[in-house]
Amino acid sequence: MIRSLTLIPAAAIILANIIGTGVFVKARVMTCNVGSPEMVLLVWFLAGLLTLCGALVYAELGAMMPRSGGEFHFIGAAFGRRVAFIYGWTKTIALGASAAALAIVLVMFLNDLLGGALPPLAVQLLPLLMIVVATGLNLRSAKSNGRTATVLTAVKIALVLFVGLGAFLLADGNWGNFSSGGETGVCEGVPESAKLGVSGFGAAMLGALWGYNGWAVIAALGGEIKNPGRTIPRALIGGTLTVIALYLLVNLAYFYVLTPLEVASVAESSSVAGEAASRFFGPGAAALMSVGLMISAYGTLHTTLLTGPRIPFALARAGMLPAGLARISAQGVPAVAILTVGAWSIVLSVSGTFDILTDIYIFILWVFFGLSGAAVLVLRRTMPEIERPYRVWGYPVVPILFLLVTVFLLVNTLLATPSRALAGIVLIIAGLPVYEYFRRRAGEVTPPFWQRDD
Repeated sequence: MIRSLTLIPAAAIILANIIGTGVFVKARVMTCNVGSPEMVLLVWFLAGLLTLCGALVYAELGAMMPRSGGEFHFIGAAFGRRVAFIYGWTKTIALGASAAALAIVLVMFLNDLLGGALPPLAVQLLPLLMIVVATGLNLRSAKSNGRTATVLTAVKIALVLFVGLGAFLLADGNWGNFSSGGETGVCEGVPESAKLGVSGFGAAMLGALWGYNGWAVIAALGGEIKNPGRTIPRALIGGTLTVIALYLLVNLAYFYVLTPLEVASVAESSSVAGEAASRFFGPGAAALMSVGLMISAYGTLHTTLLTGPRIPFALARAGMLPAGLARISAQGVPAVAILTVGAWSIVLSVSGTFDILTDIYIFILWVFFGLSGAAVLVLRRTMPEIERPYRVWGYPVVPILFLLVTVFLLVNTLLATPSRALAGIVLIIAGLPVYEYFRRRAGEVTPPFWQRDD
């Protein structure tokens, strides 16, 4: 693997992966979950702080073990091969759900742009085409894809500022909207068990965390980052703080322009951002927003299929998946792993819906975020001699806080949407027999995989 990614493209990959679709569509569901604009903003802020805690944790781990596959190495060093494999197996499978959800919502925005004129067959087939395009582009070098991510990030930030600043400068908004509630809105597709109270708050947190999802992706590219001891912490922390500020701005704008009841009643197939923009730019804004949201969704899809395949690549190098997945192309990328994840994403894109796929993915993701947070505590004790170019600020309070909130979110998900949480648990457990097969075939590996250079 070639260490070619510097600070700007590394931070751009994080931002391009975080700023996707969640911040433009999840406000509707979150308003139904918690009822008021103040609570929606509080959830976005708290989810941002939790994300920042995670970024601080990953800054230490990523700088300490800059390897392709990221968490696979952190979790393996702290908890052993079995747990590391379960992470890699589950994340690889779940990546398909994330990519599929992004492709589905991209086509949803295209359909909005065309006034719902897409035939049902096109709505089903176009997500497959988007995945094929993103997969093909990611067969290029990491440096080339870093430049692509930088361009996509600029578009995404411009889109957020377009809605956020446009609302305050051009719209005839009303601060009185913040004193009303939206719990009586249409709330299409939101189960009663996820409305108001503790369960509603937890469900809203999952929605916000989907919006922040992507902050950890740079860890998977650790083997391709130049000067990782400095670049990884700066990209993680700077990128996360930027996104928190942008997300609070745009959500303030939503409720300044729309009442909570209007936000909660936005159709499931539409975006709150589009509805808000149409209030100050007229009907043409909806078309412009749809184009911007399509680009934004593609940017996250692109970086998901850029970083995600590094995980099965790392497993294959450790003898835990078929050896073919470890092959590196002439462009210096794991081409077979990229094609495999792309194919799996296509399979998942023909089933499920956006909200179901994202909820399952987020539940699985936070199980292993929690393990990575615990890995900081374990490795400080078991491997004190390893060089740590960056040490997490606020240790041990920040990692412990990150762990406690993670446990709350997981338990709450089990209570609020048990079927989706249980689907994630089944997927995790299904990896155990697969691990036993590869363990027997590969035997013990010396030195441990997390000590190898990329």
